[in-house]
Amino acid sequence: MQHLCAPWRSEYFSAKKEGCVFCGVIASPQDDDKNGVLFRAKRCFGIMNLYPYSPGHFMVIPLQHTDKIEELDEQTWLEMSHFVREGVKILKSELRAEGVNIGMNLGGAAGAGIAEHVHYHLVPRWSRDTNFITTIADVRINGVPFHPLFEKLKKAFSAVS
Repeated sequence: MQHLCAPWRSEYFSAKKEGCVFCGVIASPQDDDKNGVLFRAKRCFGIMNLYPYSPGHFMVIPLQHTDKIEELDEQTWLEMSHFVREGVKILKSELRAEGVNIGMNLGGAAGAGIAEHVHYHLVPRWSRDTNFITTIADVRINGVPFHPLFEKLKKAFSAVS
């Protein structure tokens, strides 16, 4: 059995606020840079994960607040899919990711940290991007500062229509 150990995520759990964090971001476009919003489209938006599993980890999130993908209309689903596909291209071209994990955890039982609002995760991956220190020392090394990475991805998304 394998276990994913991410003790640094305790910051995320202690920082959780009342209400849906994604709806809070939707309602606060003036804070987009502070919140790490990469793009806003007609039916969805993209945002950097502030507690990433890997540098460049971001999410594509519908504007509609729902915990059920089956409640999303076809246009929303297609727009989200478009930005997921474009996001993969951007992670490969801008960050030189060798692979990308795409995932959606539906419900708390499936591991969703924010179960009340569905969202895609896009996690860039590189060969040998985990090593002994992650395995034996409960330490995760993120050698890339957040803001320059955010600016690079935001600029790349500005070219996507």
